[in-house]
Amino acid sequence: MQPSFADPQDPRIPLFAVSPEGLSARIAALPEIARTWVEAQGFAAGAGECLAIPDASGKVAMAMVGTGPRESRRHRFAVGRGASRLPAGTYEIAGGTLDKADLEEAALGWLLESYVFDRYASRPARKARLVAPDGIDAGRIEAIAAGECLTRDLINTPANDMGPAELETAVRALAADHAARVEVTHADALLDANLPLIHTVGRAADAARGPRLIDLRWGAWGPKLTLVGKGVCFDTGGLNLKPGASMALMKKDMGGAATVLGLARMIMTLGIPLRLRVLIPAVENSVSGPAFRPGDILPSRKGLSVEINNTDAEGRLVLADALALGAEEEPDLMVSMATLTGAARVAVGPDIAPFYATEDRIAAAIAAAGAEVADPVWRMPYHEPYESLIEPGIADLDNAPGGGMAGSITAALFLRRFAGAGAYAHFDIYGWNQSDRPGRPKGGVGMGARALLAALPKMIRT
Repeated sequence: MQPSFADPQDPRIPLFAVSPEGLSARIAALPEIARTWVEAQGFAAGAGECLAIPDASGKVAMAMVGTGPRESRRHRFAVGRGASRLPAGTYEIAGGTLDKADLEEAALGWLLESYVFDRYASRPARKARLVAPDGIDAGRIEAIAAGECLTRDLINTPANDMGPAELETAVRALAADHAARVEVTHADALLDANLPLIHTVGRAADAARGPRLIDLRWGAWGPKLTLVGKGVCFDTGGLNLKPGASMALMKKDMGGAATVLGLARMIMTLGIPLRLRVLIPAVENSVSGPAFRPGDILPSRKGLSVEINNTDAEGRLVLADALALGAEEEPDLMVSMATLTGAARVAVGPDIAPFYATEDRIAAAIAAAGAEVADPVWRMPYHEPYESLIEPGIADLDNAPGGGMAGSITAALFLRRFAGAGAYAHFDIYGWNQSDRPGRPKGGVGMGARALLAALPKMIRT
């Protein structure tokens, strides 16, 4: 699905975004028949609350959508709820109560609310469409929405239809749309290419679902941006087998790959002058004879040895080789995104994208952009005293320190060992909405991508 705004030539239905504080004045300004209808329906302008108002013939003459309290920061994309709750028609935000930032959020929220995942079951398309508000960059918002919808589609697709091979196909399709180049290193060729950790994690899978490193490049000039996304298309936990309840959502363990691909689509669609590289180690962490074991000590591309204390901490292993490869070209900025640790969810919950940054200026740019574009992020610390926790003695690094403390931080410290000396940020995301919310239906979701896109001009000169 390609989200887009309605044709501005279509007949338009006025849509009023109303807060509880402004409701009385808005009702008072309505014609009598409309005023009577609103009062009879008990509309209270709660966040995402929608009301279609008919004319004397019964046709929709106007509509209202609640924004929630003016000063509340509890809700995002409330106006966008109209895309799924209002009758078919072309709507235009009216009334002049929203500033530019609010209009941009409302417009994006409408497109995101229009998303429907209907690959496996018939679901009606959203028929309430929005005309792009005056004064916003409609093309940019459509590009952002399209990137987010790509991310959602990839995460929502179950592992039987989104294994490493299908993820490669999705990358190739994206590349073809944007004249990008793709190289893929498969199976045992990973060993020849000195990518041993990617090979080891994925070698237990069936040959048709074998490990690979997907390498997309786009852009001939400009600063170098490298995005690295965890592409674990299904995670059984390996020999440290997950219990059934923990395995239920593991189709989303490639959410990091899905999110960097959504961000890459935004960048390429907008034509941002960058030399973009996307690295995705795509594997399935399976159980069979060749599976790697607890206690194994593995080599890595960078030459650091890694002791395996838990085969369920496989994401940092495949990212390690990809980061080491990416760092060799000394990009101006490298970013990794991964559904990496449960510890991050305990720390900040499912709604916030925690991130780590090696430079304060990078962190400040991401944090400010996240607030501006309603993509919540939170900086986490590279706490140096915890470095000893990932140094087991028998090998250079430990992939899963015992004790259960600071799990997200120790994972980030592990990855930093492979990311080189340049500017680097790592996102430990969840990639899933547990319940339906405005602009964010239950299911796969991108986290941090819009913040990164908005922060790019401050992080690297484009």
